[in-house]
Amino acid sequence: METFFQLLARGPSYLFTDYFKGLEDVEAIQRIFGTRTEEILRSLKVEFTRIGGYMWVNDANGHVIIRSRYVKEGDNKEIYLNLIHELDHVRQFIEGKELFDEGFSYVDRLTEVEAYMHAVEEAKRLGLSDERIGQYLKTEGMSENDLERLAKALKVKCSG
Repeated sequence: METFFQLLARGPSYLFTDYFKGLEDVEAIQRIFGTRTEEILRSLKVEFTRIGGYMWVNDANGHVIIRSRYVKEGDNKEIYLNLIHELDHVRQFIEGKELFDEGFSYVDRLTEVEAYMHAVEEAKRLGLSDERIGQYLKTEGMSENDLERLAKALKVKCSG
């Protein structure tokens, strides 16, 4: 049975590489997919929606779902870091991992911590400060306690 967000996201799908060109050459993404980077990105689908959050992976089909407005109006570095985060979820989906394990809170899910690790590693490579990374990590509905736990797991020193 499809989840609420899967139903919301249903719409035409497009090739990921038609919208995000050159990512197959990005070292951070190559670390996620290894030798299959180009093959996976070429076959990956993206769907755009007018509703929902920023971006996520549909756990029914592995497509990356992106809120159109976010791509148009969002901060380019955050969009890039979120793409890395979501592409790690694509890898997890391919490996058969449970992306949205309800037995854990969002910041304690191993799949989330792992995906954030890749994004934080890239953020540090780009020279973002821990404070700026903390701003990136803070999502809507996340408590200060949740942010602190996530930041600690990722070895990021931020004050929320």
